[in-house]
Amino acid sequence: MEFKETQKTKIFIDGSEGTTGLRIFDRFKERDDVELLYIDSELRKDAAERARLINQSDITFLCLPDAAAKESVSLVENEAVRIIDTSTAHRTEPGWAYGFPELSPRHRDAIRQGKRVAVPGCHATGFISVVYPLIAGGILPKDYPVSAFSLTGYSGGGKKMIGEYSATARELELDAPREYALTQQHKHLKEMKAVTGIDRLPLFSPIVADYYCGMVVSVPLYTEFFAKCRNVAELTAFYADYYKGEPFIKVDETGGADLYGGMLAGNVLAGWDGLKIVVTGNDERIVVSAQFDNLGKGASGAAIQCLNIMLGCDERKGLQI
Repeated sequence: MEFKETQKTKIFIDGSEGTTGLRIFDRFKERDDVELLYIDSELRKDAAERARLINQSDITFLCLPDAAAKESVSLVENEAVRIIDTSTAHRTEPGWAYGFPELSPRHRDAIRQGKRVAVPGCHATGFISVVYPLIAGGILPKDYPVSAFSLTGYSGGGKKMIGEYSATARELELDAPREYALTQQHKHLKEMKAVTGIDRLPLFSPIVADYYCGMVVSVPLYTEFFAKCRNVAELTAFYADYYKGEPFIKVDETGGADLYGGMLAGNVLAGWDGLKIVVTGNDERIVVSAQFDNLGKGASGAAIQCLNIMLGCDERKGLQI
């Protein structure tokens, strides 16, 4: 009996030397269902060589700055090529599926069938995982003035920030957490509003701290504005039901009782590709937090999950779940 070898999916990573690209590349080491297409490091910015590899691939990952990601899309000539973009460039663009399958069956189907998929931003992933169900479930009105704060490791800042924090001689201020995006112009705000359907951009305060990866995005809420689920137990049960059966999203059902020392740390889920929802507070004021790895569910892990959906295989393949 002859056995026919299964054809491998040809994958090209445009921007494979960046933080996200390297993580995606690493996820393929143990996989036998893909064939990686490599680019000479000296030609990684050469448009002609990138175009050749993009059009030779079945699926290309874009791990690039926004302008370069848009350029790469313009290089596509082979109509069969599918694109997974990890940049901010296409997350709210028509014709692009938003790569957060747990939000609804519609989102998962769009990824499965899509030729262009935009991976959510890390801060946006946490925010949307909390707020989207509240709006979709009719708990929070769309005109509620939503605010959020986010604690993240420095790997989210890319090579330059990683270099600054890793340097032997570095600025004293790097020893303490630092708030940034002080002008309320963070690049993830647009998708936060567009995907959740809220009426206005959220008031958002991100904080970077002296650890490599992992993050917590928290949304404080007044329960008097809720249509239902007006306490910690009811809201926790709502999230548990909303994300029921989703292996990448776990809901802490203890009301935060299992937190170490009553604190929620940013780094404890580093290396895991899922996301944890934690509901804390009281009957008047509730804080809903999303805890995850900014390089996992917040970037490369989410990109691989989208790939798995597009290929029709187990969404967990090659991931730490």
